[in-house]
Amino acid sequence: MGKDEIEAAFPGLIKGGFSITSPSTADYNCIAWAAADTGNWWDPHPDYFWPSGIPRKYSVEAYIRAYETLGYTLCSTADYEQGYEKIAIYVNPDGEPTHAARQLESGHWTSKLGQIEDIEHETLAGVEGKEYGSATAFMKRLKN
Repeated sequence: MGKDEIEAAFPGLIKGGFSITSPSTADYNCIAWAAADTGNWWDPHPDYFWPSGIPRKYSVEAYIRAYETLGYTLCSTADYEQGYEKIAIYVNPDGEPTHAARQLESGHWTSKLGQIEDIEHETLAGVEGKEYGSATAFMKRLKN
């Protein structure tokens, strides 16, 4: 997908800007990308990878528990904090998780857009909207 098509799908990226950082791949999705896992497609559906012992539900609670297996804990803000890695979980109006983004050392965010490219975007709002809803839950862990 080209830059124009990404902007059409995510008009919030036009204002904040973004850059494509990888080619398209179906090897992993945004939930895995936020977990820094490029070898699995994370999804509660039984056909995909999901952390052991975590309920296979499309709920914010299940996604939070999945990221807790990696050492993340809930936090109240997406603001950059020196020494921490952060992720944001996006939720649609029906309360279902739809997307996750990971914060970069620069304070910008990185997202995997479905089966298409990974991008770097300045703000979480860049990918908010009809596709993903809004960033609702934030988690952090100490950097290694």
